[in-house]
Order: sequence, then structure tokens, then C-alpha cells
Amino acid sequence: MDSCLNSAIDTPWRRAVISVDQFSRGDIDEIFELADRLATGRTTPLGGKMIANVFYEPSTRTSSSFYSAMTRLGGSAIPINEVNYSSVTKGESLEDTIRTLECYCDLIVLRHFENDATERAMAVSSIPIINAGNGTGEHPTQALLDLYTIKKERGGLDGLTVSMMGDLKFGRTVHSLTKLLRMYDSRMRFVAPAALAMPSEYVWPADAQFTDLDDVIADSDVLYVTRVQTERIPGAEDFDFSYAVTPEHMARARDDMVLMHPLPRVGEIPPELDADPRAAYFRQMKYGLHVRMALLYAMIGNV
Repeated sequence: MDSCLNSAIDTPWRRAVISVDQFSRGDIDEIFELADRLATGRTTPLGGKMIANVFYEPSTRTSSSFYSAMTRLGGSAIPINEVNYSSVTKGESLEDTIRTLECYCDLIVLRHFENDATERAMAVSSIPIINAGNGTGEHPTQALLDLYTIKKERGGLDGLTVSMMGDLKFGRTVHSLTKLLRMYDSRMRFVAPAALAMPSEYVWPADAQFTDLDDVIADSDVLYVTRVQTERIPGAEDFDFSYAVTPEHMARARDDMVLMHPLPRVGEIPPELDADPRAAYFRQMKYGLHVRMALLYAMIGNV
């Protein structure tokens, strides 16, 4: 399995996955090749290794997929979900939590509500860290699995028209994915109410911005939908957001369009669309398992 890895073991992202800015197209190709190989069957190259899943915010898919990825590779995981039963409830700092857990494991997967949490963790950690979502900042492993999903579903990544709809202001998944798609000359369109528009730092002059899905649905290669991040929006209970994909929209969409969502969904995509072969959001999760297996193997499999 070591032959899957072609670049030097001290590549910076093997020390810490903090932002998608760390990755080149070559890095991504390497990760995706390894994900393809690991997806073909069970292997146990991480036997005896241990990771800690440290989640200061709720998670189903990210936490479970890292746990599953590690155990499928023969290793073990310490699950600390929502830190409800840890010493954080006694006032322990993030830095002290990281210093403690590095005594027990080989890598830490960290989700935190503060945007600088991963950098703070890295400042005190002697083992690799993976950012599993930091506040409203980034979610780099989600972006990698999203990109992998697009490649698998579309057969390639270059020159696609990608439309993103929903909460683009607070949705960290769309921030990270947009950065990655820039490497592949994607045509980006953003669909959101003004209050939830994509932040200016992620918008390029050639990008198109809309408030109605009808304006982009007919010629999108990929439609990426997100829920409204009500937990991050002050006074969210006073907002009335009705952005959703309907069967009528899908009737106007291309036959080969890919419909994606990082989940959980809360009304943006009705269950009646789940049987549509263009609906990739559950396949997206399976692809995510393989990408996270690849990252774990690349980061701690050869040390």
C-alpha cells in the first residue's frame, strides 16, 4: 500500500489539515488515487494506531466517517462528541485538552466553534491535526470529499458549471469547496438571499450571483445545496428562508446534473427526490469515507 504515496512524507498537509489552501492539484490527485485504492477492499495498515475525535459541536457524518475510516484501516478511535462528558465542562482549555489527548493517540480530528481553533491546537500539538470544521471558516475534508464526489459522478473536474444555493455566508462547506474548484477553471454561480450571500473574499469578478434557482438550474453541471446555519445566525428565528429544490426544478435540470448536499437537510431537498439518479448526496457520504481513509493513511500510516 505504501506505493500509493508518491510524494515526500513531510508534505505539510500530512502534519496538519487546516485549510484547503494547503493543497495543490498534485496533492489532490494523490489523495484521490489513494481513496480509489482503499475503496476496493478492506486493509489494515493502521493496526495499532489511535485517533481522537474531538467535537465541540454536533456531528453525525464527519464524526462517524472518521471513526469508520479508522476502524476499517485496522486502527482505533477515541470518540469525544460535543465534549459534554469531558473536562471541558470543568473549564479545561482547548490547548490543555490537545496536550492531554496527544499522550494517548497518533492524530486528533478536531471540530470547534472558533475559527482559529485548529491553529491553536497545532501550536501545542506534537501529533497531526485534522480540521473537521472550524466555526464559519472552513471544512477542508468535506470539501475534498465533495470534490471527489464531483469527479466520480461527472468523470472529471475541469471546466464545470457549479451552482451553490442556500446559506453561503455561514456555510463553511461552500467556502472550502469554492477554493478547490478554482483550481479546475469552474464557472461559479451563487444563489442566496442578500443576507446569506457568499462573502466577498470568495467571489471572483467572473462569478454570477442570483437570488432564484430558476436562473441557473437549466445549465448547471453540479448543484450544491446547503441548509441555513440557524445556529450561527443571530435572530435566525425571525428569518423566513424558503430556498428548496423542487421536482419542477429537477424537470428543467440537465439529465447529467449532479445534485449534492453536505447534510443534514432541513427541507432544502424533499425526500421525493432521493430516488432521482442525479441525487448524489447519500453517495457523497460513501465517497467521504474513502477520502478520509486516504487522509488518515497518508498522515499516520508511514510513521
